[in-house]
Amino acid sequence: MLARSITYRFFLLVLTMGLILSCSEAPDEAPSSEPPTGPTGPTPVQGVPVPLEEIQDSYGQISSFQFVSQWGPYNSHDPSVIKDGEWFYSFGTDVAYGQPLSRVGIQVRRSRDLVAWEFRGWAYNGRPQGGVNFIRQNGGEPFDNVWAPYIIKVDEEYRLYYSQSSSTFRLSATGLLVSDNIEGPWEERGLVVTSTTSTPITNAIDPAVIIDLEGRHWMYYGSAYDGLYVLELNPETGLAKTQNDKGRRIIQRGFTGGRINGNIEAPEVIFNEATGYYYMFLSYDWLETKYNIRVGRSTSPTGPFLDFNGRDMNGEEDNGPMIVAPYRFQGHGGWQGVAHNAIFRDGDQFYIAHQGRPSTDRFYMIKHVRKIYWTEDGWPVASPQRFANLAPKEINREDIVGTWEQIILGYRVVPGYAEEQFLPDHQVSADLRLNEDGTIGADANNVWSYEKPWLTLNYGNGAFIDKVYVDVEYDWENRVESIIYTGLNNEGTAIWGKKKQ
Repeated sequence: MLARSITYRFFLLVLTMGLILSCSEAPDEAPSSEPPTGPTGPTPVQGVPVPLEEIQDSYGQISSFQFVSQWGPYNSHDPSVIKDGEWFYSFGTDVAYGQPLSRVGIQVRRSRDLVAWEFRGWAYNGRPQGGVNFIRQNGGEPFDNVWAPYIIKVDEEYRLYYSQSSSTFRLSATGLLVSDNIEGPWEERGLVVTSTTSTPITNAIDPAVIIDLEGRHWMYYGSAYDGLYVLELNPETGLAKTQNDKGRRIIQRGFTGGRINGNIEAPEVIFNEATGYYYMFLSYDWLETKYNIRVGRSTSPTGPFLDFNGRDMNGEEDNGPMIVAPYRFQGHGGWQGVAHNAIFRDGDQFYIAHQGRPSTDRFYMIKHVRKIYWTEDGWPVASPQRFANLAPKEINREDIVGTWEQIILGYRVVPGYAEEQFLPDHQVSADLRLNEDGTIGADANNVWSYEKPWLTLNYGNGAFIDKVYVDVEYDWENRVESIIYTGLNNEGTAIWGKKKQ
């Protein structure tokens, strides 16, 4: 009988709240000198788009700044993605695998097809001075890199929010750069929200902004400590509507006996007109290992955001569904650290982008982009395979028959952060046979049916029902085209599958 993880199990854990570096890592080595600051466009880089067939799981030989033109999807962390004309632009944290950061200022990439990415340089010439000054004025020293940006266009103005943090407990700032061109030059407008050691709120990093149906602007932010916050902005300036306002908490991690279950960060919200909901995507756990993506929804941009079971995500328990998590298909070592997402759209199609770290070396950071599908009751689910811009293909019942690899995105809480969460907790695939007579495997009580594009897997006469969306995508483990599926079971657990060749 098929082994299954049948529920999310959120255990009680004791966590030690130590120094949290956020969803972005401090560099392994500091730059030898302070980069200059000031308004500027991207540092000129004649980037070379990296096509699908050349994308690898490691890139040590080109990780240094000597080969920056070849970075494409590599050294990509904390992405924020926007479509501008025929290009998708991605802005991200300043990182470099195993190298000193000899240049910082928010990395910029672009792509026409979300597959072949071209490195464009840095948006800003160094660290924005507003964030640096705030941290130093409060007795800290800012990290050498700029973290977790967010890009949005408001009328004819591009607004690039950035995070500046420090090694001092909760001493951080989120600031705003503006330009009339997606490629700059960018100028500082000011700080939006800040946090200090004595401020009883979350860490003021990881911003994301949405304009609601009434034209009001909302920023979501936060990492660790006190959860995720929402703050109203002034639409004219992009800064806080009320000076020194911190907003209010709308989501937190689970608690039991006053003890927090783990890290939470990187909120991002979208609105789907087809469902009428605002969707909050967020990240749980340690960024190098167990990092995973959760989602909740609300009819209001300020919440309450509810999970699959209708529970307020600002309550003292963890929430699902978990739609992306560390995973391993056959023939590959697996991926971990698959979170801090960007959620964006091209017309009616939504996508999710995030870092992926191959389990052979968790310090590699590679851009992953996946299609988002929607369940019949309005929940987003992610493709089990990275987007490859394949041509659509009709899938018939006879194409479904055969052996599949299936992954059930279960979850196991591990207390702590980097030192405690050193294992990625891969969700591992298992073979699943869909027979021509409509049965599953050797048990006649388990049956399947297909009504395009929905495949229904019915176990134990309805004890478990997985309704999954079927599509064609690129099988990255085997480098061939394959049929895939993704969806949720009746308990809100994500189910992934791909057909074996």
